[in-house]
Amino acid sequence: MNKKIRLLNIDILSITRDELLKKLKKGVLITPNIDHLVKLQKDKEFYDAYQQAEWIVCDSKILYILSKFLRNPLPEAIPGSSFFTAYYEYHKNDPNCKIFLLGAAEGIAVKAMERINQKMGRNIVVGAHSPSYGFEKKTEECEELIRIVNESGANVVLVGVGAPKQEKWIMKYRSRMPKVDIFMGLGATIDFEAGTLKRAPIIWQKVGMEWLYRFLKEPKRLFKRYFIDDMHFFYYYTLQLLGLYKNPFEK
Repeated sequence: MNKKIRLLNIDILSITRDELLKKLKKGVLITPNIDHLVKLQKDKEFYDAYQQAEWIVCDSKILYILSKFLRNPLPEAIPGSSFFTAYYEYHKNDPNCKIFLLGAAEGIAVKAMERINQKMGRNIVVGAHSPSYGFEKKTEECEELIRIVNESGANVVLVGVGAPKQEKWIMKYRSRMPKVDIFMGLGATIDFEAGTLKRAPIIWQKVGMEWLYRFLKEPKRLFKRYFIDDMHFFYYYTLQLLGLYKNPFEK
């Protein structure tokens, strides 16, 4: 098994994208970024979801760069959205790979499904559904989602409804979908695959500025997250470098 790097109160796998593609057969994949790490200091349910995940990989170029100041730096960042594209391309000719897309606004998951299947030349995505706003609090809708996924025959489910909602939902209901081998909590990935949200140009991604590109596209929605909430990370990270950080959920 790959080494793990401790960053604040979670362990991140020290793994490359190619290694992950070969090894990911079962379990829950989640991809922490700076926003996750801030939420993980205050949200116990989110923290508990992380403790149950089998695959925790670094989503953020900034976290990758900052890991170089730790004893064991990460080998690379694995952004969830680009990993998902690599995943279905890797399994293009694998008839046992059947994907379900759950998330995004109405109609977008279906659009993403159609685009992926057309690109792959087969129906590798066997189902898609966009839940209603606040669906996670609606027991009847959650039961319906479980039924839809189970009847689709999917063994890989991508849940893209944003953190921490997607991680909590997966952990709450994963046992109700026994035929699903892999769950992925991958945020805006469905929007990227549908073409309704554009990823930053490669140069922005390489220099760790994809977050700024996204902010410039949606400044009203992302200002508080990036420039107020996420700034707390650097305080916690400095404490870790000084050996003063304490996990708020460990007595």
